[in-house]
Amino acid sequence: MKVVMTLLVRDEADVVDAQLAYHLHAGVDEVIAMDNASTDGTTEILERYERTGRLRLIREPSDEMRQDEWVTRMARLAAAEHGADWVLHADADEFWWPRGGSVKEVLATVPQRYGVVRGCWRHFLPRPDDGAFFAERMTVRLATPAHPGDKETIFHAHQKVAHRASDEVEIERGNHNAEAPGLEPLRAWHPLEVLHFSFRSVAQLDLKAHGNWLRSPTYEPTAHRLLLDEAYREGRLREHYDEHAVDDEALARGLEEGTLAVDTRLRDALRGLRGDDGAFLSPGAGTTLAFPRPSAADDAAYAAEASVLVEIEGIVRAEQRVRAFERRLELLERGPLRTLARR
Repeated sequence: MKVVMTLLVRDEADVVDAQLAYHLHAGVDEVIAMDNASTDGTTEILERYERTGRLRLIREPSDEMRQDEWVTRMARLAAAEHGADWVLHADADEFWWPRGGSVKEVLATVPQRYGVVRGCWRHFLPRPDDGAFFAERMTVRLATPAHPGDKETIFHAHQKVAHRASDEVEIERGNHNAEAPGLEPLRAWHPLEVLHFSFRSVAQLDLKAHGNWLRSPTYEPTAHRLLLDEAYREGRLREHYDEHAVDDEALARGLEEGTLAVDTRLRDALRGLRGDDGAFLSPGAGTTLAFPRPSAADDAAYAAEASVLVEIEGIVRAEQRVRAFERRLELLERGPLRTLARR
């Protein structure tokens, strides 16, 4: 069984080395990475992994953000040219954590009649920015993510997608869903957590805000991107970061209320992947990550967080039905209805 990960990146040098090292030691066999005009050293990190033979690098210079098109292209390459059995779609700030066994072992348990599984986002919150490596600082996890319709916070519950390889697959913007003939989703089961580290430092937010995606005519920015763009234009990036950072007082209060949790899993995993010189070990260096089975208490907490995804699944299914109806209507308009109209 072969697992391929796709990765679309732009200016993520502070996290992409750790992200690649982690997944290539967690059960991912190969990576197809698209570098979208990075200028911060991301390209050089990707080139280093390319030399190991475990990463295929695609350079995309366009400033017109076309995420769904680009990720769909990589997904189809994984099937057609890389011999993938399963494909998962990650962002640079996401770490797919299997709930017992490696990524590959978890996907191997999926019954053959199903072709899509989804991972549950779990948000790690920013801590006061002291310049330390993000995984050493960011060990506070949000235990009560908001519903996607809640506009009061940027930390929403959501799901990311992994699927059996197909050269006909279509990936939804944001990597939230995959569609192809024969890819039946396995619903209401999220065997993979997606540990999400979106707010890492003020410098990272500055790089993100400098990107031209918000000004792309085909890109519809999310609410958190609009808030970031507003803070950038008004010179409030530091304040924007501090508004979301969790200090010691807020942490103590959140732990008592049950809204926050201390979670050192990624920190500890990445520590185990560093050599004596501090650099991450190369793929195939003999080190693999271990993923112990969660406790019953952790399973219960995870199930409570993932329960909101049932509602999201309903929204996804409704959108799929609308798109299918639109496709059928388009076919009809190209056929007898158009002929009748001409007559």
